[in-house]
Formats: sequence, structure tokens, C-alpha cells
Amino acid sequence: MDQYELLSGNEAIARGAYEAGVKVAAAYPGTPSTEILENVAHYQRIQSQWAPNEKVALEVCIGASIAGARALAAMKHVGVNVAADPLLTFSYTGVNGGMVLVSADDPEMHSSQNEQDNRYFGLLAKIPVLEPSDSQEAKDFTMQALELSERFDTPVILRTTTRVNHAKSLVKIGEPQDMVVKDYEKNPAKYVMTPANAKGRHTVVEARRKALTEFAAETSLNRVELGDRRIGFITAGISYQYLKEIMPEASFLKLGLLWPLNEKLIRTFAAQVERVIVVEELEPVLETQIKAMGVAVSGKDIIPREGELSEEILRKALDIKPFERSFASAQALPVRPPILCPGCGHRGIFYTLKKMGLHVSGDIGCYALGSAPPFGCLDTTICMGASITGAFGMELARGEEFARKCVAVIGDSTFFHSGITGLVDLVYNKGFGTVLILDNSITAMTGHQDNPGTGKDVKGMPAPKISIEKLVESIGVNRIQVVDPFDLKHCEQVLREELAAPEVSVVIVRRPCALYVRLKKPAFVVDAAACIGCKACLKLGCPAISVNGGKAHIDPLVCVGCGLCPQVCPKNAIQEAGENHD
Repeated sequence: MDQYELLSGNEAIARGAYEAGVKVAAAYPGTPSTEILENVAHYQRIQSQWAPNEKVALEVCIGASIAGARALAAMKHVGVNVAADPLLTFSYTGVNGGMVLVSADDPEMHSSQNEQDNRYFGLLAKIPVLEPSDSQEAKDFTMQALELSERFDTPVILRTTTRVNHAKSLVKIGEPQDMVVKDYEKNPAKYVMTPANAKGRHTVVEARRKALTEFAAETSLNRVELGDRRIGFITAGISYQYLKEIMPEASFLKLGLLWPLNEKLIRTFAAQVERVIVVEELEPVLETQIKAMGVAVSGKDIIPREGELSEEILRKALDIKPFERSFASAQALPVRPPILCPGCGHRGIFYTLKKMGLHVSGDIGCYALGSAPPFGCLDTTICMGASITGAFGMELARGEEFARKCVAVIGDSTFFHSGITGLVDLVYNKGFGTVLILDNSITAMTGHQDNPGTGKDVKGMPAPKISIEKLVESIGVNRIQVVDPFDLKHCEQVLREELAAPEVSVVIVRRPCALYVRLKKPAFVVDAAACIGCKACLKLGCPAISVNGGKAHIDPLVCVGCGLCPQVCPKNAIQEAGENHD
């Protein structure tokens, strides 16, 4: 009897890796891809690891593939930017064991700084791109991608989007294949990409492109569903599911292999319907290629180019009558912006930075919320690791006086990811900036994944713990201080000292994530008689604090007793519960 499980797309990808005999898996956490490796780690026979960054993750998998093992690297869309250097060259070398790169794109930017469409990496690197539309396909396509990789001697991109990554549907569970490691033979002409060898491999890439194009006409990854021939959709991924909901009677060319496209397949389908519409999220990747074939299609002239698609958006774009039944649109719900959690250590340091009126070069992590009210003190947030280098660039552009009022903030995981080289640059080129490493002892923003500074690996087992202090010292930083962000007075004192220093300084702001290591202190209370309603406590942006009847109020169900609010109250009206308020 067949066995089925309700799995998210990420869980299904992990299952597919397991059933396909993957031996090595590596990733850097990033929404919406994070749960892939977390679930892969449950399969003990797979050698899985959190890597310091996406480039390292891919390179580990490249090495495993060349050595003969099947491998899978997972990352969010912007992570592929970090991994692009080895990816494009790996296209030339090809594989030994199959290798799949999962690129989890984030339309609508639910948790990302941009909305790029990574299908373009397939065109750029000239490697196949597969895109599943549900959890079953997420598992199946992972397995087929590994087979495709070995058949055509190529890495394969499995492109997903947020809805497929996180939505759950039934998945048929199969038995795992034997984990086979192919023989390894030293082959410099294939794997050593000096210019002379690369020229020969480029010819191989072009021959592979032609073979893959022919394969695209016959593979079951692409399928034609003929229905009402007045309209035919060429689509892929989650867009296919939306269209099937609102126009199930239409004709479809449902693409699972997005690059390369087969012109004969496209033309044959287009000839069988009266009108062709290409429906895809974000960029007109398919549409542009199809129009270049001379096939008349509609696409981005009616389908939005920004954000996620939905049934509602497609109904409007295609001028289809709305549901007969009334329904509440999720888009009409009140916006709930993210906030720093009660007891978050970042709150204390951002309060101090705001109070001191400093310029802040920001980075990617929970601390990006320092840009939101009531702090609003981040000047920039560009990409992982850009805080240190960005602050140094500001120093070079505007001089020492500006630098004395500017700091870089970067989290511990982000520092290991791509901040180290920026700090090396700052020291080597004789800057004198002040860098704040916000060490909350975990990779918090993506759900508490371990990193090189936590002392645990992806399976929760003990691992070497890298000391930020020793690492920073080895780079050549002489001025290193450690502060507790809950001690506001000391934080301000140290910042003033280091901003005045004639050389690079690093301040390690250390306090475990409030959700990972929960505080167990009593909630604070407000003495209404002593409170003057000045609202100084509101400047902390704590969700436990509000104003009621002109007086501050602390919700005991939300307060975790971090102790920041008593430090900012000018009248000592905030005290621990049970204290004498006379």
C-alpha cells in the first residue's frame, strides 16, 4: 500500500535528496530555504552541514560531486549571488556525482532585500533550471534533477518560490536508493579551469546546451494539457496552481524544465490554441525567450511584473469574474510590521545609538529592524557583510570627522558569513572605524540555526566554537571591548571611548537571543503615582510598554524583565513587581 505524508516543499526536497542517495548537503540559512537543510539533517546517512556562507556551501558540494558523491546545496535567492563565482565555473567543469543547487526565490520580498528572479542564473550559467509547483513535484524534481545532472554532466538549479517552499501537500513516500559514490579519477583537463582547459570545456557546454534543448521536447518534466482551445497558458511553478484554480478548463503547457526551452514544443502548443498567455512571477524569463522564437504571446503586458501572483491578482489581470461567494481578501488585512522581540538585546544598543545621534551602517539580520520606529537609526542596509565595508567607504569619502560619528553593526552569524574580510580590509588599509558585532549567540532571524560561534553543528552535536575575540585580535584589531546591551550606561561610555580612538576598534555587544535563551525574571510594573507620562520608556520600542490614561503601562504577559525601561525612566517609576513603591 502506498504511503503518503503531508509535507512542505522544503521537507519534500529534503526527502527527495534522501531517496535519491545524496551523500553531502550544505547550506547557509535564509528564508524561504532554511528548512531544507534542517530536514536533511534528520537523515543520518547524509553528511549535512551549515556553512559560513553560500559560496562555501556550494564549493563543498562541488568537491563532493567531483569526488563521486551526489550532493545538494540550498540557499535563498540572494545567496546565489554569493555563490555565483563557483557556480558559473562549475558549469564548465561539469559533475561526477549529481549536484543540485536549490535557489529559493522570494517574490513579494517577505524576508529579503530584493526580488530578483534566479531563473536568469540558468541562462547565464547555461545549466538546466527546474521549478516544481507543489510538494510532490518538489520531491520528484529533486530526484530528477540529480539524474539529469549525471546524464548531462551538469549542475542543475532547482528553483522554488516562497509558496512552494512553505505550503504543504500530500507526497508519496518511496524507499531510498543505495548511496553510490562513483569512482574518482584525476582529470585536470575537466576540472582545472585554466584558460586553456576552459576553452575546451566551453565547447562541451555548448554541445550540452543543444542536447538539453532536444531533451526538453521529450521530457515528462514538461507536459501539455489540452482543454478549451480558445486560450492556452504557458506557465510554471505556483502560477500553474493559481491558473488551474481559476481556469481549470483552459489549455496548458506546464513547464517543469524552464531552461533550455524547446522551440518545437512551444510552437506546437501555440498552434493548437487561439491565444497564448505566458504567466510567470517576476521577470518575463519565459516570455522573452518565446517571443524571440517569433511566437505571438501575451505576458507582462497584462500580468504584474512585481510581487507574488495570486488567484485574485490573476482574475483581475485576465478579466475573470470574481468568486460568486463573498470572501475576505488577505491583502485587505491590517499590516503587522515586524518588531524586536521583548527582551531583545538589540533594543538596548539601538536605543543608545539613537540617543547619541550616530550614523549607522547596517547589515542583514534581526538588527535591520533598527531602521524602524522608534529607533530609525540605520543609514544603510545593502547585503550580508556590507556594514563594515560600507562604513569604511563613508569614512574614506567624508573624512575623520564623519567617521567619529559613524559605526558599523553586524551580527555574529553575518560576521562569520562575510564580515571578516571587510574587517581585514578596514585594518589593512589603516581605517579607524568602530565596528559593533551584535553577538546573540545564534542565527536568530531565520529561526535559531547554529553557526561557527555557537559550539554546535546542524545536528545539534558539539562542534568547535570560534571565539570572536580571538578571531578579531588575529586580524590585527588592538581595541576590543565586550558589553552587555542591557547596561545602557556602560554601552554609551564604551562607544564614546572607541569612537574617539585613533585606530580600528571592535565592540562585541553580547546578549543571547531572547527567544533562544528566555529570560525568567519577574515583569516590571509602573508606579502610576510616580509616572509623569513623559513617554521616555516608549523610546525603547518595547511591545510590553504602552500608555493608558496618560500613564505608562507594562503588560506582565509580554514583559520578560530585561531591565531596560527602569534605566530610561527619569522618575524611577518603573520597578520590579513586589518592590516598595512608596
